[in-house]
Amino acid sequence: MSSKQQPSSSGSDVEERKRKRKLSNRESARRSRMRKQQHLDELLAQERRIADDNKKLRQTIDETSQLHGDLASKNNVLRAQVAELTDRLRSLNSFLQVASDVSDLVFDIQDIPDSLLEPWQLPRPIQPIPDKFKC
Repeated sequence: MSSKQQPSSSGSDVEERKRKRKLSNRESARRSRMRKQQHLDELLAQERRIADDNKKLRQTIDETSQLHGDLASKNNVLRAQVAELTDRLRSLNSFLQVASDVSDLVFDIQDIPDSLLEPWQLPRPIQPIPDKFKC
């Protein structure tokens, strides 16, 4: 026998190994496809969660913007009222001063507080930021 010749049983061994290798490759490919599908499913679920979170954040921003607009509007009304009342107080103080000068009576005319003349400098307590606005 030459070194290249193999017994007849070795031919069937080679075929059996090829068959097992094909089967193993198919199983490996199937597992790989399953892992790929599982990863895709996880990414899609993550995308849905992120989209939901984004929607909630947009709603919070919209609500906060609306609230800010409402408060800014109310603040403008209050500033106008402060200005009007300050003018009235000045007029009344002027009237009292004239009445005091004419009648020789002494009226206790108090100065207009700076907080009315410059309302932007009113002392404000420090307010905590609500939890829903914290990151």
